[in-house]
Amino acid sequence: MQKIELPAAAGWILSDLEKAGFEAYIVGGCVRDSLMGNQPKDWDITTSAKPQDVKRIFRNTYDTGIEHGTVSVRFGTEIYEVTTYRVDGSYSDHRRPDAVEFTASLAEDLKRRDFTMNAMAYHPRTGLVDLFGGCRDIEQKRICAVGDPMERFDEDALRMLRAYRFAARFGFRLDQRTEFAIRRKAPLLSNVSRERIQAEMDELLVSPHPEILQDMVLSGLMHEIIPEWDACTGFPQNTPYHCFPVDIHLIRTVEAAPRDRVIRWAALLHDIGKPLVRQTDADGRDHFPGHAEKSAEMANEILRRLKFDNNLRHAVVTLITEHDVAYPKDDAGMRHLLNRLPDGLYPYLHKLQEADAYARDPAYLQISLDELAEIRERYDRVVGEKQCVKLSQLAVTGRDLMEIGYTSGREMGQILNLLLEQVLDRPEYNQREILLQAAAKLRNNTGDINE
Repeated sequence: MQKIELPAAAGWILSDLEKAGFEAYIVGGCVRDSLMGNQPKDWDITTSAKPQDVKRIFRNTYDTGIEHGTVSVRFGTEIYEVTTYRVDGSYSDHRRPDAVEFTASLAEDLKRRDFTMNAMAYHPRTGLVDLFGGCRDIEQKRICAVGDPMERFDEDALRMLRAYRFAARFGFRLDQRTEFAIRRKAPLLSNVSRERIQAEMDELLVSPHPEILQDMVLSGLMHEIIPEWDACTGFPQNTPYHCFPVDIHLIRTVEAAPRDRVIRWAALLHDIGKPLVRQTDADGRDHFPGHAEKSAEMANEILRRLKFDNNLRHAVVTLITEHDVAYPKDDAGMRHLLNRLPDGLYPYLHKLQEADAYARDPAYLQISLDELAEIRERYDRVVGEKQCVKLSQLAVTGRDLMEIGYTSGREMGQILNLLLEQVLDRPEYNQREILLQAAAKLRNNTGDINE
């Protein structure tokens, strides 16, 4: 018998429910993760006990989702969701059941679940309950819907995206019936909130296997999430530096990028505007003028549509805008770049540019990596020496300018910015006396810091 080590509190909950005359099992993702040798984040429990029974048996409970049979039980600092066996009613909105009916049958409860690997239950004494071949599918690295996949996706359209998210997390593939059903039911994703789609896409993108995006494109789901992607599919890039169409280049960039939410969203969208700006010269070579700006504009709209917070959206849009600018050739160029980037964003830009290099023609990879290594050295030097790149690092402040006759307001801001521009080119001038002399000259319109 396969044995799963339960947390002590989970074992006590099972035991207390049984002592009261009810069945109880751990269920779902915690069973799946345990069988795969992973540590579960949550331990969910399913039981024949009704919610009012659970509240009677345990002292510290919370009505987490009592209308759907879920009560949270607290043991010390740990929270366990305990849910009554149930049968779901119809799903008129293709997302949540209109009503649920409690049942005394574990089998009825398990067969309403999404995928076979999530439809297993376990009890330390009776062992594993696997009615739909979840263990087999885990061994064969396969995502299979429970029962008829058409029905499962009709019930809850988000399950289609969850299928690819699980595949990306575990390195699995969807079985043919499940994938075929998604191709038929993909338009139902329009019934799912943008926030829920955002959450699933976040997890998929930062997973170990984002290459599953290629299958997701073929399924039609990407069209429902990012319709702008359609123009990228198979779109050629006839340039010496690219050997993949735009869509494959984007996915390969995601694969090469660190598993960071900001960088991988930027990687996914950094060239999405290329099909709209392509120009082909007389020799048949493609050019994409302004593609970074166009991609940034499109990314801004996509992320806004998916309800991303402003901080992430602005960071991703900035990275896309800057990803194709000429590399800074000296320390002054690096200081000017850091000046226009938000604080702390350059390392993200560097990683995006590295990933972009890995996703282009391999013949140019080492050249690109060598250039990026030199640029990173410049960044490390500028930062390590605390060279001035922002107004906050300037050796004078507005208060200093007021002491030599400036009044607060617009004029002072203009002068500080002029001083900063000159210090970006000549960092050795970032000294209070030199800057105050320069400010006095500027006030009298007699010259600049170099006179």
